[in-house]
Amino acid sequence: MLSSFSRKKNTRKRKRQMGLLFPAGVLIAVVVFHATVVLSSFPATLHLERGVPASHKLKLSQLKERDRVRHSRMLQSSGGGVVDFPVQGTFDPFLVGLYYTRLQLGSPPRDFYVQIDTGSDVLWVSCSSCNGCPVSSGLHIPLNFFDPGSSPTASLISCSDQRCSLGLQSSDSVCAAQNNQCGYTFQYGDGSGTSGYYVSDLLHFDTILGGSVMNNSSAPIVFGCSTLQTGDLTKPDRAVDGIFGFGQQDMSVISQLASQGITPRVFSHCLKGDDAGGGILVLGEIVEPNIVYTPLVPSQPHYNLNLQSIYVNGQALAIDPSVFATSSNQGTIIDSGTTLAYLTEAAYDPFISAITSNVSPSVSPYLSKGNQCYLTSSSINDVFPQVSLNFAGGSSMILIPQDYLIQQSSINGAALWCVGFQKIQGQAITILGDLVLKDKIFVYDIAGQRIGWANYDCSMSVNVSTATNTGKSEYVNPGTLINNGSPKNMPRKLIPLTTIPFLLHVLLLSCYLFL
Repeated sequence: MLSSFSRKKNTRKRKRQMGLLFPAGVLIAVVVFHATVVLSSFPATLHLERGVPASHKLKLSQLKERDRVRHSRMLQSSGGGVVDFPVQGTFDPFLVGLYYTRLQLGSPPRDFYVQIDTGSDVLWVSCSSCNGCPVSSGLHIPLNFFDPGSSPTASLISCSDQRCSLGLQSSDSVCAAQNNQCGYTFQYGDGSGTSGYYVSDLLHFDTILGGSVMNNSSAPIVFGCSTLQTGDLTKPDRAVDGIFGFGQQDMSVISQLASQGITPRVFSHCLKGDDAGGGILVLGEIVEPNIVYTPLVPSQPHYNLNLQSIYVNGQALAIDPSVFATSSNQGTIIDSGTTLAYLTEAAYDPFISAITSNVSPSVSPYLSKGNQCYLTSSSINDVFPQVSLNFAGGSSMILIPQDYLIQQSSINGAALWCVGFQKIQGQAITILGDLVLKDKIFVYDIAGQRIGWANYDCSMSVNVSTATNTGKSEYVNPGTLINNGSPKNMPRKLIPLTTIPFLLHVLLLSCYLFL
């Protein structure tokens, strides 16, 4: 979703604390080793002492807090990990028209559902006392309001804070002189907008490191607290709690976590294109042998690529290459916050003409409300041409008919398919939204200043790599990250069921030995 462009008309973009007591001896990780090493006489003698006296009982909440702190230390010293977020939603504008994820903020952690948006930088959520923020959602998800006053780990960001200064450089923050409070105002082209102030609090997440999941990890981040929403953001039909900006500027969460050494400066997604939707979103690099890369255009606020030509059915379209050149007001942008795809007028007209000229004779062109559509009773893969978007470095993005067509309805038994690419009037800009991004792996290598992609079945598991301080790569085996689009069952299938009896055996044995 691009703040400088339209948020397209078809997008929108405790339980009671448990009091269980555990034997202190279960805390194997905190046993203190005192070693007396005498160089002239090995072996040395090891004296073992308990980190917690045996007579003490610890609540489950205390154990979890110890683990959280320890895991945070492990993450810091490891040089990186793979953070996995669940994905819900679908590209289909007649169903949802956006992809979103669930994250946890604050203390205690609370759930927030936010749109996945590579066209903006900032994570923001609705806050208490918000004016215009929706209170219910047609997506059947619970909406929450973040309250900095109820989270003991929250703090406001002042204008003198260095983190606010970073936002000023990228126009992601503004400062109010009267109260020295770091704030923001984002206005979208469709008339909707949001404003608020910045806070710092904990983001909670699961990290995969060394092939294992570490739950209840957390890190402090700066994010927006929305106090005003206008336009389509106020509508409840597809309302979410906010927007999760995945841009490359310093205020983005991916940049903040990378600067803390928690994740690499790369993230990947694989968005399912069927009606069930969902997909995979990881802070790390999905590894797949068919991925091709193209360089990012340097010094741009968005993920700009150098599109050089478009082929339909193997034939180049007669488009002046300068139409795709990147400047302050034109270029080709990858944006998961846009539902469809958009072409500048100079490219759109030749594109539509080429599609119409290359369809099977059994297909009947049909205009619907000004959109180019087609009636067919056949499988679209059999009667529509393949499209190739060709980028700098020789990388091509192959689009099958489902990547540029949307089924709207049926007429007399024939399916009505309409071109999902829309015309942008008066601007030489191309935006590749979810219509194109779905059913593909996309890797945003910010550190390497490149973007890669490959056609992929996003219902399958993936390999993920993240660089460590050793310079090696760590791989998550297939099946570790399993897609799940269900809002009630987020993906946490990270330990095979066959290992659980063994883990229980080790736990019981530990209790016996240390009591």
